[in-house]
Amino acid sequence: MKLIKLDAIDSTNDFLKSMSSQDEQENFTVVTAENQTKGKGQMGAVWKSETGKNLIMSVLVKDFLFDNEKVFNLNIIVSLSVLEVLKSLNIPDLCIKWPNDIMSYNKKIGGILIENTLKSDGRIVSVVGIGLNVNQTNYTELPNASSLAVISGKTFDKNALVVSIVEKMKEKIELWQTNTAAFWEDYFNSLFKKGVPMPFKNLQNTNFMGIIQGVSPVGKLQVLLEDDSVAEFEIKEIQMLY
Repeated sequence: MKLIKLDAIDSTNDFLKSMSSQDEQENFTVVTAENQTKGKGQMGAVWKSETGKNLIMSVLVKDFLFDNEKVFNLNIIVSLSVLEVLKSLNIPDLCIKWPNDIMSYNKKIGGILIENTLKSDGRIVSVVGIGLNVNQTNYTELPNASSLAVISGKTFDKNALVVSIVEKMKEKIELWQTNTAAFWEDYFNSLFKKGVPMPFKNLQNTNFMGIIQGVSPVGKLQVLLEDDSVAEFEIKEIQMLY
């Protein structure tokens, strides 16, 4: 595993994307940073982190995705990889808030942003950004967030977390073809608030009740509505109110 450690960068995803345009970069190249000045979340949301306290990393993944209709498969692999590593550290009550937020109890402890680039020869090259709240303890401005340190009362080795997460990703990618259905089932079973009546808000700022049923093959959230129909939503088309 090639590991590039930076003190500060605007975005590890952007840094790795610029590197990955050069085809000689080896698969699973990792970039980490102690501070990220322009961290990104889904659909351009800003992701901020206290310098030196948290895990900020991006991983290059090649030769896995070959079909635009199946890009969500990598989301499943990465989410489950992070979840399994945290379970091994005895972090309690873990789940995935669709599509890629990592939760413990009702608090967000991490997020994943995957950016895919379609090459001229049809290959899909992915940069997997992972932000994990590790040793930061002050969340007065982020009441819905927490960290491994707050939840467990311990501090953690960020470098060991990087290695564990990447090794788990490699393992799941190797097993994907023979375990696809099982991985999807694990993802479904790990969904935050699945099967529970919950209030949501749509793009028109209209509130409505729904029950999360699962996720479609292309990664849309499937919600059972009050009229017994099931609607599918893209990222940012729906907000869970919890």
